Amino acid sequence: MASTIDNFLKKTATAGMEEWPRDAVLYQPYEEEQILLAENASCLAVRTYLKMLNLPVALEQRANAEFISPGGKRTKLPVLRVENFIYAEFDHITSFIEQNFNKSLNASLLPEDKDLLRSSLCLAEHIFTNAEQYISWMDQEVRNTVTLKRNGCVYPFPLNHIQNWRKEAAVKRQLRMADYLNVSLEKVIADVEHLCQDLSDRLGTNRYFFGNGPTELDALVFGHLYSIFTMKLPNNLLALTINKYSNLNTFCRHIDEKYYSVKENPKATR
Repeated sequence: MASTIDNFLKKTATAGMEEWPRDAVLYQPYEEEQILLAENASCLAVRTYLKMLNLPVALEQRANAEFISPGGKRTKLPVLRVENFIYAEFDHITSFIEQNFNKSLNASLLPEDKDLLRSSLCLAEHIFTNAEQYISWMDQEVRNTVTLKRNGCVYPFPLNHIQNWRKEAAVKRQLRMADYLNVSLEKVIADVEHLCQDLSDRLGTNRYFFGNGPTELDALVFGHLYSIFTMKLPNNLLALTINKYSNLNTFCRHIDEKYYSVKENPKATR
């Protein structure tokens, strides 16, 4: 998937795009009944990033959102369509926008702060995403009562079971590569708590992690924290862990009020 995205980025580098198109579309699964925790966090992070850059995009909720990619293969979410090109996942989307439209949230940062930003993005994405996937698929109560029902709800029997089996196998491969497949829940929670402590220390009493304005880290962290806070699961250890940090709670409320004060009306297409 990464090589496919890189090829598209190279093509668009010479495409002469200068202005953000009016017909840009962001695809994601249905929020109310289908989307899973890690997917919701990634989709919300990208939506927040686009709002911070003031780049309008139509939000379309589709049952097959993760298959809207070159070749129809499963891809990470969300999926952004800009003119004739398709991009998926937070880091690929931010790189594409910065390279082709010269729009960035970190342009004013010093070089050393940009290095810290990049490392913080990688760490936050790694720990939050793996923890969300672990809770969703490795905790049996969450898996059986929430994950399987939501992931398979848009497919008829027996396709729903096939899709669940494929998705679970893909997630387990990801967790195995990240050395998270055979760890304990206590280890996962400890990693999240350590990350939240670092983020809390970095944020302090400020509204944003770097300076007086938002960066990609603010968008990414908000997407994960807000999704963990708001998605109801029988195992709420992740929410209880991040709830310990009052300034991270305040940070979420601030971003929510600033960029989502007017409720969106997503265009749902089956």
